[in-house]
Amino acid sequence: MKFLPLLFANLLRRKVRTILTVGSFAVALFLFCLLVTIRAAFTQGVDVAGADRLLVINKVSMIQPLPIAYRDRIQRQPGVKEVTWANWFGGVYQDEKNFFAQFAIDQETYRNIYTEFLVPEDQWKAFLADKQGAVVGKATADRFGFKVGDRVPIQGAIFPGDWEFNVRGIYTGRRPNDDLTQFWFRWDYLKEQAPPWAQNNVGWYTVRMEPGADPVQVARAVDEGFANSAWETRTQSEATFMASFVEQMGNIGFLMAAIGSVVFFTLLLVTGNSMAISVRERTGELAVLKTVGFGDRAVLALVMGESLLLALLGGTLGIGLAKAFTLAGDPTNGMLVSFYLPPWGIATGAALALAVGLLAGLLPAVAAMRLQVVEALRRL
Repeated sequence: MKFLPLLFANLLRRKVRTILTVGSFAVALFLFCLLVTIRAAFTQGVDVAGADRLLVINKVSMIQPLPIAYRDRIQRQPGVKEVTWANWFGGVYQDEKNFFAQFAIDQETYRNIYTEFLVPEDQWKAFLADKQGAVVGKATADRFGFKVGDRVPIQGAIFPGDWEFNVRGIYTGRRPNDDLTQFWFRWDYLKEQAPPWAQNNVGWYTVRMEPGADPVQVARAVDEGFANSAWETRTQSEATFMASFVEQMGNIGFLMAAIGSVVFFTLLLVTGNSMAISVRERTGELAVLKTVGFGDRAVLALVMGESLLLALLGGTLGIGLAKAFTLAGDPTNGMLVSFYLPPWGIATGAALALAVGLLAGLLPAVAAMRLQVVEALRRL
């Protein structure tokens, strides 16, 4: 710590160069954290999927329905603790750009299975008492200014007509990356108003397994129970189901890694060049330091310290800006349901910044350490 003023003095000697180098670190770390946030948003469904939950969908496609009569048959399968169901509604609020997911849910069982979502008890009771009631995620409520007691009109698309809902509750999540964009309303209200073809069908079932149950065996038993029927099923874990959507968009992880690698390799070249120029400019000063008693290791540590200090300043600035940007919420208006920079992303960004600082300063520091006093003074 006692050499910290000396390190700052050396960095401030060429203020423009230092500012540009710190700025390069800040931009690189901001981009890295933004990539981590986007990747986390794409994989959010996989990360928060319940380990004890299975999804049962139509074997042909998820857009094909399943009979409501399947509910009791699924419930009787060994290893099944509880079953709920939902329908995708797909309505439009005011404008098609105002997208948010709307689900008709079974109000009696949905909350028991999706325990990560938190609704105040009085609000949930009000929802149960109102057939036109709705529960809205906090992110969507904040986005459109919904409050408990508001009446929300939605134009049906899959289920035509003008639908009106009363906001009876606003839910939050136990975890920072839980999906707070959904809009729930009662399935019995959908059944009452929907066309005849949809009144006894559901979109999918969610199964909560008994503790210790084998998900593979439970899934196989459910599917075998409906084999060769008019409505065959495909049952899989919630994490597998969510991962299938991510795979449809390509290898997000590889894309992020490739972009991040290019960014940090460029940063390494920029920082290494800056440190090499700085050491070359101060050849005489380094020789004087060795003359007055600084050892080779001390000179090495001073140069490495400058490089790491640059990385620390730029990395902190970049990560701080990225965190502030993500706190403002999803900039895509609903395309990324969870826009959150996870702690592991911050830690990885900080580690990469320090690694770049270490590598960029290594060669100039070794050159300074090997500097011969007589040879250096002869150049002056």
